[in-house]
Amino acid sequence: MNKVILADNQAIFRTGTAKVLSMEDDFRIIAQCPDADRLQNALATFRGVTVLFGSTLKQDVSQLMQQICSLGSRGIAILENNESPQPYLAAHVHGLFFRSITGPTLVDCVRRVGRGERAIHSASNAAAVPDEDLVGARVRDRLTPKEMKIVALIVQGCKNKEIAMRLGTTEQVIKNYLRGVYDKTGVSDRLELALFTIHHRILAEAAAAAGNLIMQA
Repeated sequence: MNKVILADNQAIFRTGTAKVLSMEDDFRIIAQCPDADRLQNALATFRGVTVLFGSTLKQDVSQLMQQICSLGSRGIAILENNESPQPYLAAHVHGLFFRSITGPTLVDCVRRVGRGERAIHSASNAAAVPDEDLVGARVRDRLTPKEMKIVALIVQGCKNKEIAMRLGTTEQVIKNYLRGVYDKTGVSDRLELALFTIHHRILAEAAAAAGNLIMQA
C-alpha cells in the first residue's frame, strides 16, 4: 500500500488529485495539507510515505527534501505549468509533474516513486496528443475565452464570489456561465469540472494560459 501525504494550497486541485489516487487500490491518502504548517505536522507524524507538495506552498525545497529523506519518505513536487523545474531537480526530488498532468500519468508518477524509482514529468516530455486529450481539445475549442478563465479559476479553488471579483462581474453572471460550462463539458459540479480539466492535458494547458492572462491583467 502506497501511503500518500498530499500538500497543496489549491483546494480543488488537491481534492481532485486525492480522488484520482483514491480510485486506485494501492494508494491510501493519509493526510491532506492546505498549508506549510500542516505539512510539517504531517511529516512529524508519518514516516516512510510519499509526499506530494505544491510549489505554491513556498517551501525551501532543498530543506524540505532533506527532511523528507531523513524520515524515509519520498517527495514529489507539483509545479505550476510555466514554472522552471531546475530548482527542484537540483534539490533531488524523487518525482515532479506540472498541474497540466493527466490523471493516468499522475497515477503512474506516484506509483513509480512509491516503488523507489525517480519519475520526472516535464513539459518537454509531452509527445503527441494522446487519444484521451482529443476530448480535452474538443472541449477547449467549444469554450469561450470568458468560460476558459472561469475554468482556470475553478481549478485554482476560487469560489464564485472571488471569480466574480477577479473578472469584474457578479456572482449570478458566473453561475449562468457555469451552467453553460457544465453543459459543454458534461459535468455536474465544480469538483467534477476541476477533475475533468486536470485529466485532459490540452484543456488543462488552455486553462493555465487563461489563468496567466488573469494574473497579468
